[in-house]
Amino acid sequence: MPKSYSRIQRIGDLIQTALAEILRVHAKELQCGMTTITSVKVSADLSFAKIYVSVLEDEKATEIVAALNKDKTIKFLRYELANAVELRITPELKFFYDDSVVRGSRISSLINDAFKK
Repeated sequence: MPKSYSRIQRIGDLIQTALAEILRVHAKELQCGMTTITSVKVSADLSFAKIYVSVLEDEKATEIVAALNKDKTIKFLRYELANAVELRITPELKFFYDDSVVRGSRISSLINDAFKK
């Protein structure tokens, strides 16, 4: 029977926590504003990580994700991540916008409007 919480999931959670702290500390210089890491998907060989972020200001989401995906920013974040987390291989990072929070709030408002009628 497989474990319910695999090593890859634990490493993804560890990377999520470490990157959230790094983004919090360096938010101003990275120009990422109020950014929340919603999830991290790590490849099976731990060489690649997809980081899904949610942004407080939705109209600036594409700008912020583009700023996070710049080569200079990725190198800085990988360096900081390598110092924060002890892994043999620090995965390559790629940021993606996660619109699930926006969609969830929209659905919630539609449900509330339906109950009001």
